[in-house]
Amino acid sequence: MKEVYGEQCLSRCTIFRWYQRYEVGRVNIKDLPRPGQAHVVANSVAISAVDELIRQNRQITTREFAVELSISKGTVRHIIHKKLGYGQVCAQWVSKHLSENQKTVRMGVCLTQQFGH
Repeated sequence: MKEVYGEQCLSRCTIFRWYQRYEVGRVNIKDLPRPGQAHVVANSVAISAVDELIRQNRQITTREFAVELSISKGTVRHIIHKKLGYGQVCAQWVSKHLSENQKTVRMGVCLTQQFGH
């Protein structure tokens, strides 16, 4: 099968597993829902609310976010780090992304240090 389908070919183990599921009456190949951690759902309302709280108080904790917004701490962490791009420095939330002005200043410092000697 790999000669015909190349890298798109399913593994032998996957085919056997699907066949076993088909034999017991399952016709859908998608996985069934499993118990455990739910998917992180971060809608625009939650994202903007977290961003607003950070701008009001840079020392707010993820626990305080969770209580204030009635969402899980995991979702809060996902929004802060992945969606908004903040990191925590000295117990304060700081944006990981530099503005154009900050980039220019850093570039100037690097150039003066490099050619200043």
